[in-house]
Amino acid sequence: MKRMMLMLALGSTVQMAAAQTTVEFWHSFGDAKRADWIQGLATEYNKTHPDTVVKPVYKGSYNDSLQATILAARQNKPPAMVQIFEVGSQLALDSGMFQPVSGIKNVDFSDYLKPVINYYTIGGKVNSLPFNSSSPVLYYNKALMKKAGLDASKPPTTFGALLDACKKIEAAKLDTTCFGMSLNGWFVEQWMAEQGATLLNNGNGRDGRATASNLDSAAAKNIFGFFKTLQDNKYFTYTGKLEDWDGSDAIFTNQKTVFHITSTADIGNINDAAKKSGFEMGVGVLPIPTGTTRGGVVIGGASLWIPKNISKAQAEGALDFALFMTNTKNMADWHKLTGYYPVRQSSITALRNQGWFTQTPLQLVAFNQLTTTKPSPATAGGLNGTAIETRKIIEEGLQKVLGGANADTALSETKTRVDAALGEYNANFK
Repeated sequence: MKRMMLMLALGSTVQMAAAQTTVEFWHSFGDAKRADWIQGLATEYNKTHPDTVVKPVYKGSYNDSLQATILAARQNKPPAMVQIFEVGSQLALDSGMFQPVSGIKNVDFSDYLKPVINYYTIGGKVNSLPFNSSSPVLYYNKALMKKAGLDASKPPTTFGALLDACKKIEAAKLDTTCFGMSLNGWFVEQWMAEQGATLLNNGNGRDGRATASNLDSAAAKNIFGFFKTLQDNKYFTYTGKLEDWDGSDAIFTNQKTVFHITSTADIGNINDAAKKSGFEMGVGVLPIPTGTTRGGVVIGGASLWIPKNISKAQAEGALDFALFMTNTKNMADWHKLTGYYPVRQSSITALRNQGWFTQTPLQLVAFNQLTTTKPSPATAGGLNGTAIETRKIIEEGLQKVLGGANADTALSETKTRVDAALGEYNANFK
Protein backbone atom coordinates (compact mmCIF):
# COMPACT_ATOMS: atom_id res chain seq x y z
CA MET A 1 0.00 0.00 0.00
CA LYS A 2 2.80 2.43 0.98
CA ARG A 3 4.60 1.62 -2.26
CA MET A 4 1.46 2.32 -4.27
CA MET A 5 0.90 5.64 -2.47
CA LEU A 6 4.52 6.61 -3.12
CA MET A 7 4.16 5.79 -6.80
CA LEU A 8 0.95 7.83 -7.02
CA ALA A 9 2.65 10.77 -5.31
CA LEU A 10 5.64 10.57 -7.65
CA GLY A 11 3.32 10.31 -10.62
CA SER A 12 1.45 13.40 -9.48
CA THR A 13 4.72 15.31 -9.13
CA VAL A 14 5.83 14.26 -12.61
CA GLN A 15 2.48 15.29 -14.08
CA MET A 16 2.70 18.69 -12.35
CA ALA A 17 6.22 19.26 -13.68
CA ALA A 18 5.12 18.26 -17.16
CA ALA A 19 2.16 20.62 -16.98
CA GLN A 20 4.27 23.61 -15.96
CA THR A 21 4.82 26.35 -18.54
CA THR A 22 8.25 27.98 -18.57
CA VAL A 23 8.30 31.71 -19.27
CA GLU A 24 11.88 32.86 -19.87
CA PHE A 25 12.07 36.65 -19.61
CA TRP A 26 15.13 38.37 -21.12
CA HIS A 27 15.89 41.83 -19.71
CA SER A 28 18.68 44.42 -19.77
CA PHE A 29 19.04 45.35 -16.11
CA GLY A 30 22.43 44.11 -14.95
CA ASP A 31 22.52 46.10 -11.70
CA ALA A 32 21.52 44.26 -8.55
CA LYS A 33 18.85 46.75 -7.45
CA ARG A 34 16.64 46.37 -10.52
CA ALA A 35 17.53 42.77 -11.37
CA ASP A 36 16.73 41.67 -7.81
CA TRP A 37 13.38 43.47 -7.94
CA ILE A 38 12.45 41.59 -11.11
CA GLN A 39 13.61 38.27 -9.66
CA GLY A 40 11.67 38.93 -6.47
CA LEU A 41 8.44 39.44 -8.42
CA ALA A 42 9.10 36.32 -10.48
CA THR A 43 9.53 34.31 -7.28
CA GLU A 44 6.32 35.76 -5.84
CA TYR A 45 4.43 35.09 -9.08
CA ASN A 46 5.70 31.50 -9.31
CA LYS A 47 4.46 30.73 -5.79
CA THR A 48 0.91 31.79 -6.65
CA HIS A 49 0.96 30.27 -10.16
CA PRO A 50 2.20 26.67 -9.76
CA ASP A 51 1.47 25.94 -13.42
CA THR A 52 3.95 28.62 -14.57
CA VAL A 53 7.67 29.13 -13.97
CA VAL A 54 8.96 32.62 -14.81
CA LYS A 55 12.74 32.73 -15.27
CA PRO A 56 14.27 36.22 -15.61
CA VAL A 57 17.58 36.27 -17.50
CA TYR A 58 19.92 39.24 -17.97
CA LYS A 59 20.92 39.41 -21.66
CA GLY A 60 23.13 42.50 -21.84
CA SER A 61 22.34 45.90 -23.35
CA TYR A 62 19.04 46.71 -25.03
CA ASN A 63 20.57 46.22 -28.46
CA ASP A 64 22.30 42.98 -27.42
CA SER A 65 19.04 41.62 -26.05
CA LEU A 66 17.08 42.52 -29.20
CA GLN A 67 19.63 40.91 -31.51
CA ALA A 68 19.84 37.80 -29.30
CA THR A 69 16.05 37.46 -29.40
CA ILE A 70 15.89 37.75 -33.20
CA LEU A 71 18.64 35.13 -33.54
CA ALA A 72 16.92 32.80 -31.05
CA ALA A 73 13.59 33.21 -32.85
CA ARG A 74 15.22 32.23 -36.17
CA GLN A 75 16.46 29.09 -34.45
CA ASN A 76 12.94 28.47 -33.07
CA LYS A 77 14.22 28.98 -29.51
CA PRO A 78 12.91 32.42 -28.55
CA PRO A 79 12.29 33.50 -24.95
CA ALA A 80 8.66 33.98 -23.95
CA MET A 81 9.19 37.70 -23.32
CA VAL A 82 11.91 40.28 -23.91
CA GLN A 83 12.54 43.88 -22.83
CA ILE A 84 13.22 46.10 -25.88
CA PHE A 85 14.13 49.79 -25.83
CA GLU A 86 11.68 52.21 -27.39
CA VAL A 87 13.77 53.00 -30.49
CA GLY A 88 14.00 49.30 -31.25
CA SER A 89 10.24 49.15 -31.90
CA GLN A 90 10.43 49.36 -35.70
CA LEU A 91 13.26 46.82 -35.80
CA ALA A 92 11.17 44.49 -33.64
CA LEU A 93 8.17 44.93 -35.95
CA ASP A 94 10.21 44.49 -39.12
CA SER A 95 11.78 41.29 -37.79
CA GLY A 96 8.31 39.72 -38.01
CA MET A 97 9.10 37.73 -34.91
CA PHE A 98 6.78 39.32 -32.37
CA GLN A 99 3.03 39.33 -31.81
CA PRO A 100 0.96 42.29 -30.58
CA VAL A 101 0.19 41.88 -26.89
CA SER A 102 -3.32 43.17 -27.60
CA GLY A 103 -3.92 40.04 -29.70
CA ILE A 104 -2.93 37.49 -27.07
CA LYS A 105 -5.94 37.99 -24.85
CA ASN A 106 -8.44 40.74 -24.03
CA VAL A 107 -6.74 43.38 -21.87
CA ASP A 108 -7.98 46.80 -20.77
CA PHE A 109 -5.09 49.20 -21.44
CA SER A 110 -7.00 52.33 -20.37
CA ASP A 111 -5.11 52.66 -17.06
CA TYR A 112 -1.73 52.95 -18.80
CA LEU A 113 -0.59 56.56 -19.19
CA LYS A 114 -1.62 57.88 -22.61
CA PRO A 115 1.78 59.32 -23.65
CA VAL A 116 3.32 55.96 -22.77
CA ILE A 117 0.84 53.51 -24.33
CA ASN A 118 0.62 55.72 -27.44
CA TYR A 119 4.30 55.11 -28.23
CA TYR A 120 3.79 51.37 -28.38
CA THR A 121 0.45 51.50 -30.19
CA ILE A 122 1.21 51.04 -33.88
CA GLY A 123 -1.34 50.41 -36.60
CA GLY A 124 -4.10 50.38 -34.01
CA LYS A 125 -2.47 47.51 -32.08
CA VAL A 126 -0.68 47.58 -28.75
CA ASN A 127 2.48 45.77 -29.79
CA SER A 128 4.23 45.71 -26.44
CA LEU A 129 3.46 46.44 -22.81
CA PRO A 130 5.08 49.55 -21.26
CA PHE A 131 7.52 48.79 -18.46
CA ASN A 132 10.35 51.22 -17.65
CA SER A 133 9.55 54.69 -18.96
CA SER A 134 11.25 58.07 -18.62
CA SER A 135 11.59 61.54 -20.16
CA PRO A 136 14.12 64.39 -19.76
CA VAL A 137 13.95 67.24 -17.25
CA LEU A 138 16.15 70.18 -16.24
CA TYR A 139 18.36 69.75 -13.18
CA TYR A 140 19.85 72.84 -11.51
CA ASN A 141 22.18 73.84 -8.69
CA LYS A 142 20.19 76.15 -6.40
CA ALA A 143 23.21 77.52 -4.56
CA LEU A 144 25.03 78.50 -7.76
CA MET A 145 21.86 80.09 -9.15
CA LYS A 146 21.58 82.26 -6.03
CA LYS A 147 25.24 83.25 -6.27
CA ALA A 148 24.59 84.44 -9.82
CA GLY A 149 21.64 86.53 -8.63
CA LEU A 150 19.04 84.18 -10.12
CA ASP A 151 15.79 83.10 -8.49
CA ALA A 152 16.31 79.43 -7.60
CA SER A 153 12.54 78.92 -7.37
CA LYS A 154 12.12 79.88 -11.04
CA PRO A 155 14.38 77.78 -13.28
CA PRO A 156 14.45 78.66 -17.00
CA THR A 157 11.68 77.07 -19.07
CA THR A 158 12.77 78.30 -22.52
CA PHE A 159 15.98 78.47 -24.54
CA GLY A 160 15.91 82.26 -24.26
CA ALA A 161 15.52 82.20 -20.49
CA LEU A 162 18.36 79.69 -20.20
CA LEU A 163 20.64 81.89 -22.32
CA ASP A 164 19.72 84.94 -20.19
CA ALA A 165 20.61 82.96 -17.07
CA CYS A 166 23.92 81.98 -18.66
CA LYS A 167 24.79 85.67 -19.16
CA LYS A 168 24.30 86.34 -15.45
CA ILE A 169 26.28 83.23 -14.49
CA GLU A 170 29.17 84.35 -16.68
CA ALA A 171 29.04 87.86 -15.23
CA ALA A 172 29.13 86.46 -11.69
CA LYS A 173 32.46 84.72 -12.45
CA LEU A 174 31.52 81.54 -10.58
CA ASP A 175 34.30 79.43 -12.10
CA THR A 176 31.68 77.11 -13.55
CA THR A 177 30.08 76.63 -16.97
CA CYS A 178 26.41 77.50 -17.32
CA PHE A 179 25.02 74.36 -18.95
CA GLY A 180 25.95 70.78 -19.79
CA MET A 181 24.30 67.53 -20.87
CA SER A 182 25.00 64.25 -22.59
CA LEU A 183 25.18 64.74 -26.35
CA ASN A 184 22.31 62.45 -27.25
CA GLY A 185 19.89 62.39 -30.19
CA TRP A 186 17.08 61.52 -27.77
CA PHE A 187 16.99 65.14 -26.61
CA VAL A 188 16.62 66.42 -30.17
CA GLU A 189 13.60 64.13 -30.60
CA GLN A 190 12.18 65.66 -27.41
CA TRP A 191 12.69 69.24 -28.59
CA MET A 192 11.09 68.46 -31.95
CA ALA A 193 8.04 67.00 -30.17
CA GLU A 194 7.84 69.93 -27.73
CA GLN A 195 7.44 72.20 -30.77
CA GLY A 196 4.70 69.95 -32.19
CA ALA A 197 7.02 68.88 -35.01
CA THR A 198 7.53 65.28 -36.12
CA LEU A 199 11.10 64.07 -36.52
CA LEU A 200 10.11 62.01 -39.57
CA ASN A 201 7.66 62.26 -42.46
CA ASN A 202 4.53 60.12 -42.86
CA GLY A 203 3.21 61.02 -39.45
CA ASN A 204 6.51 60.30 -37.70
CA GLY A 205 6.61 56.93 -39.44
CA ARG A 206 3.22 55.93 -38.00
CA ASP A 207 0.98 56.61 -41.02
CA GLY A 208 3.42 54.79 -43.29
CA ARG A 209 7.07 53.84 -43.35
CA ALA A 210 9.23 56.93 -42.79
CA THR A 211 11.20 57.82 -45.92
CA ALA A 212 12.76 61.13 -44.86
CA SER A 213 13.49 63.21 -41.79
CA ASN A 214 12.17 66.69 -41.05
CA LEU A 215 15.57 68.00 -40.09
CA ASP A 216 15.22 70.85 -42.57
CA SER A 217 12.28 72.25 -40.59
CA ALA A 218 12.18 75.45 -38.57
CA ALA A 219 11.89 73.30 -35.43
CA ALA A 220 15.19 71.54 -36.17
CA LYS A 221 16.89 74.85 -36.98
CA ASN A 222 15.79 76.20 -33.60
CA ILE A 223 17.59 73.33 -31.88
CA PHE A 224 20.85 73.48 -33.85
CA GLY A 225 20.81 77.28 -33.63
CA PHE A 226 20.50 77.06 -29.84
CA PHE A 227 23.61 74.89 -29.64
CA LYS A 228 25.47 77.30 -31.90
CA THR A 229 24.65 80.17 -29.53
CA LEU A 230 25.76 78.10 -26.56
CA GLN A 231 29.06 77.32 -28.26
CA ASP A 232 29.73 80.87 -29.47
CA ASN A 233 29.32 82.15 -25.92
CA LYS A 234 31.12 79.26 -24.23
CA TYR A 235 28.00 78.47 -22.19
CA PHE A 236 28.12 74.71 -22.79
CA THR A 237 30.36 71.86 -21.67
CA TYR A 238 30.38 68.07 -21.99
CA THR A 239 32.96 65.29 -21.88
CA GLY A 240 33.54 65.36 -25.62
CA LYS A 241 32.06 61.88 -26.00
CA LEU A 242 28.73 60.98 -27.53
CA GLU A 243 26.03 59.64 -25.20
CA ASP A 244 28.22 59.95 -22.12
CA TRP A 245 25.41 59.93 -19.58
CA ASP A 246 27.56 59.20 -16.52
CA GLY A 247 30.28 61.66 -17.47
CA SER A 248 27.77 64.46 -18.00
CA ASP A 249 26.06 63.68 -14.69
CA ALA A 250 29.44 63.87 -12.96
CA ILE A 251 30.15 67.31 -14.41
CA PHE A 252 26.90 68.56 -12.86
CA THR A 253 27.21 66.81 -9.49
CA ASN A 254 30.81 68.09 -9.18
CA GLN A 255 29.36 71.60 -9.54
CA LYS A 256 31.07 72.32 -12.85
CA THR A 257 27.74 73.36 -14.42
CA VAL A 258 24.70 75.17 -13.02
CA PHE A 259 22.17 73.55 -15.34
CA HIS A 260 21.97 69.99 -16.64
CA ILE A 261 19.45 67.95 -18.65
CA THR A 262 19.00 64.21 -18.35
CA SER A 263 16.41 61.51 -17.71
CA THR A 264 13.78 61.57 -14.97
CA ALA A 265 14.97 58.07 -14.07
CA ASP A 266 18.12 59.65 -12.59
CA ILE A 267 16.44 62.05 -10.14
CA GLY A 268 17.15 59.85 -7.12
CA ASN A 269 20.77 59.05 -7.96
CA ILE A 270 21.70 62.59 -8.98
CA ASN A 271 20.00 64.07 -5.92
CA ASP A 272 22.01 61.72 -3.69
CA ALA A 273 25.23 62.74 -5.46
CA ALA A 274 24.31 66.44 -5.14
CA LYS A 275 23.85 66.09 -1.38
CA LYS A 276 27.25 64.42 -1.08
CA SER A 277 28.73 67.28 -3.09
CA GLY A 278 27.12 69.79 -0.72
CA PHE A 279 24.39 71.48 -2.74
CA GLU A 280 20.63 71.41 -3.08
CA MET A 281 19.36 70.25 -6.46
CA GLY A 282 16.22 71.48 -8.17
CA VAL A 283 14.22 69.96 -11.02
CA GLY A 284 12.35 71.89 -13.70
CA VAL A 285 10.57 71.16 -16.95
CA LEU A 286 12.57 70.65 -20.12
CA PRO A 287 13.35 74.12 -21.55
CA ILE A 288 11.91 74.59 -25.05
CA PRO A 289 12.53 77.04 -27.92
CA THR A 290 11.30 80.52 -27.06
CA GLY A 291 7.97 81.47 -28.61
CA THR A 292 6.76 77.91 -29.16
CA THR A 293 3.80 76.18 -27.51
CA ARG A 294 4.77 73.33 -25.21
CA GLY A 295 3.58 70.08 -26.80
CA GLY A 296 5.03 67.58 -24.36
CA VAL A 297 7.66 64.88 -24.23
CA VAL A 298 8.29 61.61 -26.02
CA ILE A 299 8.56 58.61 -23.74
CA GLY A 300 11.91 56.86 -23.39
CA GLY A 301 12.87 53.57 -21.79
CA ALA A 302 11.63 50.14 -22.82
CA SER A 303 8.64 47.82 -23.11
CA LEU A 304 7.87 44.10 -22.99
CA TRP A 305 7.54 42.19 -26.28
CA ILE A 306 6.26 38.64 -26.78
CA PRO A 307 7.56 36.51 -29.69
CA LYS A 308 5.32 34.64 -32.13
CA ASN A 309 6.90 31.20 -32.17
CA ILE A 310 5.96 30.14 -28.67
CA SER A 311 3.02 28.15 -27.33
CA LYS A 312 -0.27 29.79 -26.46
CA ALA A 313 0.33 28.89 -22.82
CA GLN A 314 3.73 30.63 -22.88
CA ALA A 315 2.33 33.74 -24.57
CA GLU A 316 -0.53 34.00 -22.10
CA GLY A 317 1.79 33.26 -19.17
CA ALA A 318 4.24 35.93 -20.34
CA LEU A 319 1.51 38.54 -20.73
CA ASP A 320 0.00 37.60 -17.38
CA PHE A 321 3.36 38.06 -15.66
CA ALA A 322 3.92 41.35 -17.51
CA LEU A 323 0.54 42.60 -16.29
CA PHE A 324 1.42 41.48 -12.76
CA MET A 325 4.82 43.19 -12.91
CA THR A 326 3.19 46.43 -14.11
CA ASN A 327 0.14 46.39 -11.84
CA THR A 328 -0.77 49.39 -9.69
CA LYS A 329 1.19 48.43 -6.57
CA ASN A 330 4.24 47.05 -8.34
CA MET A 331 4.61 50.08 -10.59
CA ALA A 332 4.36 52.43 -7.62
CA ASP A 333 7.10 50.39 -5.90
CA TRP A 334 9.17 50.37 -9.13
CA HIS A 335 8.99 54.16 -9.30
CA LYS A 336 10.11 54.53 -5.68
CA LEU A 337 13.00 52.14 -6.26
CA THR A 338 14.27 53.48 -9.59
CA GLY A 339 12.72 56.85 -10.47
CA TYR A 340 11.16 55.48 -13.67
CA TYR A 341 7.56 56.50 -14.30
CA PRO A 342 5.10 53.91 -12.95
CA VAL A 343 3.25 53.83 -16.36
CA ARG A 344 -0.21 53.50 -14.77
CA GLN A 345 -2.54 56.32 -13.78
CA SER A 346 -3.75 54.31 -10.78
CA SER A 347 -0.13 54.05 -9.56
CA ILE A 348 0.19 57.85 -9.62
CA THR A 349 -3.06 58.09 -7.64
CA ALA A 350 -1.73 55.57 -5.13
CA LEU A 351 1.53 57.49 -4.77
CA ARG A 352 -0.38 60.73 -4.19
CA ASN A 353 -2.56 59.06 -1.56
CA GLN A 354 0.58 57.80 0.18
CA GLY A 355 1.95 61.35 0.30
CA TRP A 356 4.89 60.32 -1.88
CA PHE A 357 5.03 63.60 -3.81
CA THR A 358 5.06 65.57 -0.56
CA GLN A 359 8.09 63.55 0.51
CA THR A 360 9.74 63.76 -2.93
CA PRO A 361 8.52 66.99 -4.60
CA LEU A 362 11.24 66.77 -7.28
CA GLN A 363 9.37 63.85 -8.84
CA LEU A 364 6.15 65.87 -9.15
CA VAL A 365 7.66 68.13 -11.83
CA ALA A 366 8.47 65.08 -13.95
CA PHE A 367 5.00 63.60 -13.51
CA ASN A 368 3.23 66.84 -14.40
CA GLN A 369 5.38 67.22 -17.51
CA LEU A 370 4.37 63.75 -18.65
CA THR A 371 0.68 63.85 -17.76
CA THR A 372 0.18 67.22 -19.50
CA THR A 373 1.78 65.98 -22.73
CA LYS A 374 -0.60 66.40 -25.67
CA PRO A 375 -1.19 63.19 -27.64
CA SER A 376 -0.03 63.75 -31.23
CA PRO A 377 2.13 62.11 -33.90
CA ALA A 378 4.99 64.29 -32.61
CA THR A 379 4.78 63.15 -28.98
CA ALA A 380 4.02 59.55 -30.00
CA GLY A 381 7.66 59.37 -31.11
CA GLY A 382 9.41 58.70 -34.41
CA LEU A 383 9.17 55.17 -35.72
CA ASN A 384 11.90 53.94 -38.05
CA GLY A 385 14.28 51.04 -38.44
CA THR A 386 17.37 53.24 -38.39
CA ALA A 387 16.51 54.96 -35.10
CA ILE A 388 19.76 53.94 -33.42
CA GLU A 389 21.85 55.15 -36.36
CA THR A 390 19.69 58.28 -36.74
CA ARG A 391 20.43 59.30 -33.17
CA LYS A 392 24.17 58.88 -33.68
CA ILE A 393 24.12 60.93 -36.90
CA ILE A 394 22.24 63.73 -35.13
CA GLU A 395 24.73 63.62 -32.26
CA GLU A 396 27.62 63.90 -34.70
CA GLY A 397 25.89 66.88 -36.31
CA LEU A 398 25.58 68.65 -32.97
CA GLN A 399 29.18 67.79 -32.19
CA LYS A 400 30.24 69.62 -35.36
CA VAL A 401 28.30 72.69 -34.22
CA LEU A 402 30.01 72.53 -30.83
CA GLY A 403 33.29 72.32 -32.72
CA GLY A 404 32.56 75.62 -34.45
CA ALA A 405 30.75 74.55 -37.65
CA ASN A 406 27.95 76.61 -39.15
CA ALA A 407 24.64 75.38 -37.69
CA ASP A 408 22.72 75.40 -40.98
CA THR A 409 25.50 73.55 -42.81
CA ALA A 410 25.81 70.94 -40.08
CA LEU A 411 22.04 70.46 -40.02
CA SER A 412 21.85 70.06 -43.81
CA GLU A 413 24.60 67.43 -43.74
CA THR A 414 22.82 65.67 -40.87
CA LYS A 415 19.54 65.52 -42.79
CA THR A 416 21.29 64.15 -45.88
CA ARG A 417 22.92 61.36 -43.86
CA VAL A 418 19.75 60.46 -41.94
CA ASP A 419 17.67 60.35 -45.14
CA ALA A 420 20.28 58.18 -46.86
CA ALA A 421 20.23 55.73 -43.94
CA LEU A 422 16.43 55.57 -44.11
CA GLY A 423 16.56 54.90 -47.85
CA GLU A 424 19.11 52.15 -47.46
CA TYR A 425 17.09 50.47 -44.70
CA ASN A 426 13.75 50.78 -46.51
CA ALA A 427 15.22 49.19 -49.64
CA ASN A 428 15.04 45.88 -47.74
CA PHE A 429 11.25 46.08 -47.67
CA LYS A 430 10.35 46.81 -51.29
